[in-house]
Amino acid sequence: MKLLFQNYINTFKGLSTEVWWLALITLINRAGTMVIPFLSLYLTENLHFSLIQVGWIMSAFGAGSVVGSWLGGRLTDKIGYYKVMVISLITSGFLFIGLQFLNTFVSIAVGVFVLLIAADMFRPAMFVALSAYSKPENKVRSVTLIRLAINLGFSAGPAIGGLIIVTLSYGGLFWVDGITCFLASILLLNVLHPKKARIADEIVVEHPKSAYKDINYIIFLFAMLLFGVAFLQYFSTVPLFYKDIHHLSEFQIGLLMGLNGFIIFALEMPLVKYFEKSWYSKTGLVLLGAILLGLSFLVLNLSNWTGILVIGMIFMTVGEMIAFPFSNAFALERAKKGNQGEYMALYSISFSIAHIIAHNSGMHVIANYGYKVTWYTSVAIMLICISTLYYLKLRMIRQKDKQ
Repeated sequence: MKLLFQNYINTFKGLSTEVWWLALITLINRAGTMVIPFLSLYLTENLHFSLIQVGWIMSAFGAGSVVGSWLGGRLTDKIGYYKVMVISLITSGFLFIGLQFLNTFVSIAVGVFVLLIAADMFRPAMFVALSAYSKPENKVRSVTLIRLAINLGFSAGPAIGGLIIVTLSYGGLFWVDGITCFLASILLLNVLHPKKARIADEIVVEHPKSAYKDINYIIFLFAMLLFGVAFLQYFSTVPLFYKDIHHLSEFQIGLLMGLNGFIIFALEMPLVKYFEKSWYSKTGLVLLGAILLGLSFLVLNLSNWTGILVIGMIFMTVGEMIAFPFSNAFALERAKKGNQGEYMALYSISFSIAHIIAHNSGMHVIANYGYKVTWYTSVAIMLICISTLYYLKLRMIRQKDKQ
């Protein structure tokens, strides 16, 4: 057991101090995002919105994320990642607190849209900061550390969020979200100020290449868009499935979703280190993750046994653990050729567009055809994603052979 623990600790060695601080800031920020997994439940149960209305609000969520990611990328290339992260954290803190006071369909849709603009400016800036503070050989593990922070926050967030709902109310979640944004900004201002950084704030690429002209990257982004459309069902329609079909309480839903974060925290870094040293390509590993995500939806239709939910969550989690670190690494690798903010903004935007499509379409399919058809539709989407990634893998192999 001691040797196993030592091997686990060794997977974290070599990462810069700045990356560790960035991970802690991300952990504090994401621990407060406990509203997000419960947003669809909050809208249907507290505000009594229809599934169709919830779908449109979640589309506003995605639209704000698209604008925020694009704006964050532009500003990162203009004024630097540090300033963008500070602006994002402070602004989104105020907006999270204010969102609880909105109660009409239009006001909440607009509020969510504006909130996500502010909140998702953080993502491309954070990725560029991560690239700046990481040695080339440590980029995948640095990305994984940030993901561990995110998922540790997400594992604690839903469980704590479920308790807050049961003991207090949904309103408490919004306050916690806002306060954690402020705490993250205070820490950022104190430990990652440019004057204290070992690496310059600006990352300049001579003769930068436009991400929009990188065909392989565009194909990759299309595949990640499809991946996101299916994956995001776990944060909108799947919690409703847990409650409506399997009759789980909010606390039980929080624990089940927290299982995802716990598994990632315990296993992702060793898993990534293993695959990093293997002969698998980054696209091949993302492909493997996509297959596992597809299986996670397929098993939901195989049985009415509640335990199948745990199996589905495990499939999804392992797929996520493999796909996301290496898709992040693929994007960072391509970003070396051009404007890093632009490249990482497009990577974030692919998931933001997925937010627009995923939640709304999922709610509509459930309302009209039921959960079973929704999960089979997700499987079909993942088959297209898998085919796209396989095509990209072959295309890149052919291009390499020609060089």
